Amino acid sequence: MSACNYKPWSTYLAALLAGCLSTLSFAPFHFWWLGPLAVALMYLGHHQLSTVQATLHGWLFGIALFGTGTSWVYVSIHDYGYTGVPLAIVLTGLFVAVLALFPAIFFGLYRHFTSSRLAFLSFAGTWVLAEAFRSWAFTGFPWLLLGSAQVDSPIATWAPIGGVYLLSLIVALTGTLLVEFFRRRWWAVVPIAMLWLATLAMPAQWTHKAADPLRFALIQGNLPQLDKWSSEGQRNALEVYARMTHELPINADVIVWPETALPMFANQARPYLERLQASLPPGTALLTGIVQGDRDEHYYNAIIGTGAVQGEYRKSHLVPFGEFLPLDSRLRDVIDFFDLPMSDFSAGAESQPPIFTHDVAIGNAICYEIVYPDLVAERARNAKVLLTVSNDTWFGRSIGPLQHLQMARLRALENGRYVVRATNNGVTAIIDDQGNLRQRGPQFEATSVIGEVTPMTGLTPFSRVGSWPTWLLAALLVLPGIRERILRRRTYY
Repeated sequence: MSACNYKPWSTYLAALLAGCLSTLSFAPFHFWWLGPLAVALMYLGHHQLSTVQATLHGWLFGIALFGTGTSWVYVSIHDYGYTGVPLAIVLTGLFVAVLALFPAIFFGLYRHFTSSRLAFLSFAGTWVLAEAFRSWAFTGFPWLLLGSAQVDSPIATWAPIGGVYLLSLIVALTGTLLVEFFRRRWWAVVPIAMLWLATLAMPAQWTHKAADPLRFALIQGNLPQLDKWSSEGQRNALEVYARMTHELPINADVIVWPETALPMFANQARPYLERLQASLPPGTALLTGIVQGDRDEHYYNAIIGTGAVQGEYRKSHLVPFGEFLPLDSRLRDVIDFFDLPMSDFSAGAESQPPIFTHDVAIGNAICYEIVYPDLVAERARNAKVLLTVSNDTWFGRSIGPLQHLQMARLRALENGRYVVRATNNGVTAIIDDQGNLRQRGPQFEATSVIGEVTPMTGLTPFSRVGSWPTWLLAALLVLPGIRERILRRRTYY
C-alpha cells in the first residue's frame, strides 16, 4: 500500500501512546524499560506515512511527551507567575506545541530523505539528532532526553563513556531492532544483546578518591515562594536559615544554602553572613545561592561563600522567560508572567574557575544548568566535587523536581563525581559518583541533609570529550539511509 493511500489513524494514536509511555519511563515512575517500547511504537508505522503525515506523526508524539512530561510548566505560570487559568492553559499549550515541533521536523525530514532498508539505523540516529538539536536551539531544552530515564537501568554503565545521548542512542536502537526482530529478522537479537550485555565487561569505576571525605550539611528552608521577596519574607529567611544552621547536630566542614536562599542582594546580606560565620566552628565554610549586583546595575544569580571559601560563581546559562526575557521591550508589560521577580539577570562568564574550600575544587551549576550534560562535564574537568543549588519551589507539587533530581544523578554518573544538591523545598540530596542517592531529604519540609562527600579525581571518557562523538555517530547512522535513497532515485530516473 502506498503512503498516499495509507490510513494513518492507528499510527497517530500509537504516537500519542508512545509519548505517554516515554514520560512513564522517567522519574517519578521509573519504568525505564518503556523507553525502547516507545521508540518501537514510533518506528513501527512511520515508513507507511507520507512526509506530511510523518511530520504530524512526530508532532503528536511531542504533544503527548511534553504535554504529560512537562506539565509542571503550568504550575510555574499559574501558581507563581500571577497568570489566570485560561491564559496559563494557553501559554502551557503553546510551550508544548513549540517543543513538539522538534520531533515533528526531524521525523518529517527523516521520512523525506531516507530509505527504509536501513531504517533501524537511520531512525535511531534521527532520534538522537532531534534531541541534540532541541538541547541547543534557542538556548536549549535538554529535558526528557530518552537516556535520562536509564540511570537505574542495566545500560547506565555506558553513561561515563558517552553520556546521556549515547544512552538515548542505545535505547532508540533497541526499539528499532525489537521491531525488526518481531518482523522475523532474527539477526536483530544479536546487536540488542551486545548493547545491553557489553556493560558486564565495562569498568565500574573511572575515577578514584582524591582526598578524605568532607562533611556537608545542606539546609532546606522550605520558604513560601510568593511571600519570599517581601520585607517580612526577608526577615523570615534570615531567621530560618540562621536557626537551622545553629541547630545542626554535627560540626560540618561545608554548609550549603540553596539558590537565592536569602531574598536580598549579596551586598545587603554580607554583614549578616559574616556575623553568622563568626558564630560557627573554626574552619567551617558556608556557601549560599544569592543575587549579586555590580556597579553597572547588572544582576547575577550567584553562589558566594564565607569562612574557608575562595572564589564565587555566577550562573552562565540563564532560563528564558524566567531569568531573562527575549524581546524584553515588547513583552515585559504584556503579561504578568513576563514580569516575574528577579527575571532580568545577566549571564556570568561561560568559563569560570571552581570554588575552593578545604583545598577541594567545587564545580558549580545553578538550578537548570545541571540538566546540560556538556556544561556540567566542562565544570567537572577542573573540580573534584559538583555542587548544584536550586529553587524547585517553581515546580510546586508536580513531577518536575523528581525529574530534575534524576538528571542530577545522571550528571554524577557521567562524570564520576559526587553531586551535592541543595534546594529550597526538595529534593535536597547527596549523590555519589555512581549516581546513587546517599542521603535525601523529604520534600516540602524544613530540614537538613547531612553526609560525607568524597572528592574524586580522574576523568571519565565523557568528561574528557563530551557529547560530540555520539552526535557524530548518530549522524553517521543516518547517512547510509540517505545515500541509498539518492541511489534509488537515480536508478528510477
